[in-house]
Amino acid sequence: MADKKNILTLEGLKTLEDELQDLKVNRRREVAEKIKEAREQGDLSENAEYDAAKDEQRDIEARIEEIEKILKNAEVVADEDVDLNKISIGCRVKILDMEFNDELIYRIVGSTEANSLKGKISNESPVGRALIGAKKGQTIEVETQVGVLKYKILEIERSN
Repeated sequence: MADKKNILTLEGLKTLEDELQDLKVNRRREVAEKIKEAREQGDLSENAEYDAAKDEQRDIEARIEEIEKILKNAEVVADEDVDLNKISIGCRVKILDMEFNDELIYRIVGSTEANSLKGKISNESPVGRALIGAKKGQTIEVETQVGVLKYKILEIERSN
């Protein structure tokens, strides 16, 4: 079975590449130093610092493996490829919540870089899925656990 493509914006790609570089260059060195210092304290069977450093090392290696897998299967959406006539991954959209008359701004990104606290919603989320393909002026409905939400598309622009 082929691995799922990880859709990333250029910004998301750079963020992951920077994190990978930091993990491989800096964090590996830091944790190796912690392990070395803990070993020098003697008996490893009751050494909490050693156990914590080994756990941290495992976490770092797992994250490195995860990022490498994401990057191996990455499909990057370049800003210039974004069609501003309809919403797609890489767009920044301004929508109006019809129930609360509240304007919201979201960036549509792949699931890998989604972060609702930073206004980045996944194309696979209920709202993201409903927004994909919609045009300016259109009203969409999103079925959620709390009921049907209605949004009007006010603006579509490139995210950067």
